[in-house]
Amino acid sequence: MKNWIELLSEFKKQQQPVALVTVTKCLGSTPCVLGSRMIITNDKVLHGTIGGGKLEFLATEKALIALHENKIIESNYTLGPEFEQCCGGKVEFIIEPMNQSPELFLFGAGHIGYEIAKILVDTPFTVNLIDSRPDWFKNSTLDESINCCQVDIDNFKTFRDVVKWGKNCYILVLTHDHSIDFEIVAMSLQNDTKFLGLIGSKTKRVRFNNMLIKEMNIEEGMRNVVCPIGLQVGGDTPKEIAISVAAQLLEVHYKNED
Repeated sequence: MKNWIELLSEFKKQQQPVALVTVTKCLGSTPCVLGSRMIITNDKVLHGTIGGGKLEFLATEKALIALHENKIIESNYTLGPEFEQCCGGKVEFIIEPMNQSPELFLFGAGHIGYEIAKILVDTPFTVNLIDSRPDWFKNSTLDESINCCQVDIDNFKTFRDVVKWGKNCYILVLTHDHSIDFEIVAMSLQNDTKFLGLIGSKTKRVRFNNMLIKEMNIEEGMRNVVCPIGLQVGGDTPKEIAISVAAQLLEVHYKNED
């Protein structure tokens, strides 16, 4: 097997989620040694070993949970008859999900969108700033870590294709056009996301709710959409609103890690 650091590097380049299992303690007779490592993919492909048998089977099952919930898991087992092993030792290990950073797809590169993107630099979030206005990013001075995406207003498929849907997907909708906002919200409700937020008033929320139910046959309406967005900290300048929204996103992310 390749060095585990090299393997993790390859998986990171491919943006493939994996779980790293590391043995942190061995007491008595065990089939592995302290520091043994194993990398597990979402489809249960194993790289390396922590001793095989039922211990490895259970570690794999725990690893899939860690990947699904995107959280670190610590486990310990005493190797008795239930493990079909009679060595009687004890093994402790930690499972760390990798390559599952939260990714924000921010539709609308206006004043607030720009401020949110800038504030989230050097946080766990990968930021994609998206707009449909021609040449909108031509003179952008944003940090190079922010991915600026131009989509085609005449081809809504480009809006859908730019997003990596899933449990690490955060969507913010702040475009210059309410009709575009509505289409993005409807699209997002039909895909897998961790967070879906829409800028706007309570009146806008009610209007969109009725439209989603009556026109799109989306029974839950706006139930799973955060609107208005941002923590209620006060302030109404673009930067102050952006701070409240960024804080809300970080709160959701770190609560997920608890």
